[in-house]
Amino acid sequence: MYSMIMSGAIHGITSYLVQVEVDISQGLPGFEMVGCLSSEVKEAKERVRVALKNAGYALPAKRITVNISPGDIRKGGTAYDLPVAVGILQGMDVIKSETTKKVLVIGELGLNGEVRPVTGVLPIVMEALKAGITCCILPKENEQEAAAVKGVDVYGMSHMEEVVRFFINPENPPVKKAFFDVQKLLTGSVKCEDFEDIQGQELIRRGAEIAASGFHHMLLIGPPGSGKTMIAKRMPSVLPLMSPEECLEVSTIYSVAGLLSEKQSLITTRPFLNPHHTITRQALVGGGYIPKPGAISLSHRGVLFLDELPEFRKEALEVLRQPLEDKEVQIARKGGTFTYPANCLLIGAMNPCPCGYYPDRNRCNCTDYDIRRYLHKISGPMLDRIDMILETKNVDIEKLSARNKGESSASMRKRIEGARQMQEERFKGTNLLFNSDMKSSDVLKYCHLGEEETMVMKQLFHTFGLSARAYHKIIKVARTIADLEGSKQIKKEHLLEASCFRKTSSHYFGEDKV
Repeated sequence: MYSMIMSGAIHGITSYLVQVEVDISQGLPGFEMVGCLSSEVKEAKERVRVALKNAGYALPAKRITVNISPGDIRKGGTAYDLPVAVGILQGMDVIKSETTKKVLVIGELGLNGEVRPVTGVLPIVMEALKAGITCCILPKENEQEAAAVKGVDVYGMSHMEEVVRFFINPENPPVKKAFFDVQKLLTGSVKCEDFEDIQGQELIRRGAEIAASGFHHMLLIGPPGSGKTMIAKRMPSVLPLMSPEECLEVSTIYSVAGLLSEKQSLITTRPFLNPHHTITRQALVGGGYIPKPGAISLSHRGVLFLDELPEFRKEALEVLRQPLEDKEVQIARKGGTFTYPANCLLIGAMNPCPCGYYPDRNRCNCTDYDIRRYLHKISGPMLDRIDMILETKNVDIEKLSARNKGESSASMRKRIEGARQMQEERFKGTNLLFNSDMKSSDVLKYCHLGEEETMVMKQLFHTFGLSARAYHKIIKVARTIADLEGSKQIKKEHLLEASCFRKTSSHYFGEDKV
């Protein structure tokens, strides 16, 4: 007897639906699985056989053939256990075929019949919705993750017996339909360190506010203890709140990476990743036979903080050049090309020399060669992709000992949210979210310059010897500064302030790396 159950699989961060076909026929008893399967999928026949036995359903002494279609795509993971078991029970006439129509089934089985969680549930359920599937049966631990997708009835199962009872009597399911309130989570406050702890550093505060408003990459250079790490770790407290669409986008990445849990079934705050400088390039951008998302993708729509930037391996930093420009990572493997989103806010922090105290020659004993060698660990193409370079200086004792706190993150966020609203109105109907997302053609469309402003940019271009990328970055930063002031037009003072964030680059790295 033939039966067919719908299930799903992931290919990188994208998903596709699969058909689990089961045929039970007369012949020499056996259990075969085909369909370009990995070893863990082939092992499903033993897990399914024992799980069904312990649930009270022994396999018949017949020939059982399972095909997971499409057969030209290699399939891995353990999510096919449950659909294979349901297909066999349907072939044994325990479950009626009409009850499995427009139902998607995914889950791993334990030998005792327990239904165990799997990865990649969120993108699979989203794909099922597009295909017109109205019901999903999956592990209990994954139900909150799947319930974030509106339009699909989600039932979380803990044991094979519950699955059988559901299909025998779908009108009276053994478990309640999962419910998830996305808006309730979005209204929650972000719990992190506050900018009010920062004493002094007004220029850096201003730069951080601009970077958060337009999602502009930022590099902080200064001596040890000047507050670089403190400022970077407080950036999540001023970043705009995530929209529901952004939450699903980021949560999809975490679902594929297997980082969602029953307690955290949806990412509702902007990610903040701070990898150690010993990280490999594979861990940074993603790797493996079937690549998993790397740190730059896990920080999508959030912050990727690289502390002690020159201490990172040069090859690790260089692989970031293309993702920072294209906002995505493409990884080619034998099994195909995998594309992961990588639109993050990069914040780097570094000392100006090996000892950290240049240009204070009273404390710095580094030679000119040592300083150049240290700074040149950051290549010109990498610096060209950073929008803002700011210098942090040691704070005066008067400001450190003052009892008055600095401006709070809540106060800064009000201005940032205002700039964010202007960007939402400007980019309505497009796939752009922040000013940093603009390409060169978008800059011409959304960043009109008057005659005086055009002359200023010409002077800046020739004075600094700007590249075309740096030229557009200054205009995009100026557009964000204008948004913070509520100005629809980019003015001369906005361009001059934006250009100040390139002067630090020429001071430390030379005119050829502006």
